[in-house]
Amino acid sequence: MSRIGKQQINIPEKTEVRFFDGVFFVKGPLGELSRVFKPDIVIKIEDKQITLKPIKITNNSNMLWGTYASHIVNMLKGVNEPFTKKLLIEGIGYKVEKTGEVIALNVGFSHQVKITIPKGLTVSVEKNTISISGSDKESVGQFAAKIRAIKKPEPYKGKGIRYEDEVVRRKQGKRAVT
Repeated sequence: MSRIGKQQINIPEKTEVRFFDGVFFVKGPLGELSRVFKPDIVIKIEDKQITLKPIKITNNSNMLWGTYASHIVNMLKGVNEPFTKKLLIEGIGYKVEKTGEVIALNVGFSHQVKITIPKGLTVSVEKNTISISGSDKESVGQFAAKIRAIKKPEPYKGKGIRYEDEVVRRKQGKRAVT
């Protein structure tokens, strides 16, 4: 039994919700999201509340029950207020530039690394901070992880790309023997 799936989900004001043919649609002030759900879970929309129940209780349907509830909550939250992730770039000579729909990173390689910004996301760059925001939590997190994977922070000097709240465990390095 899913504790998250059992809870009723309240629909915020200025938000429209539809469920048709296995596709869940959410429309709000910041845009529109849709997601395909398997028919193992019944989704009912009544009186500004959404309830989920499995058709048949199995291990697979119990797993999907809470997952689908979390996806719906994230969709409702995303169309009303954007999700944001911040990345910090640390290192001497490391810099980032945004030109149009492309981010160019200079992070210690012999060449510039260029990444195109996916549709639906807004990216702003200030000095060595990249702010990624959008209504889809999954795409914001995926794009932030893609940028971070280019140059992960190393444990000796902490150089690289890291999340704003990430703590890099530092190693001691070589010590002079006396």
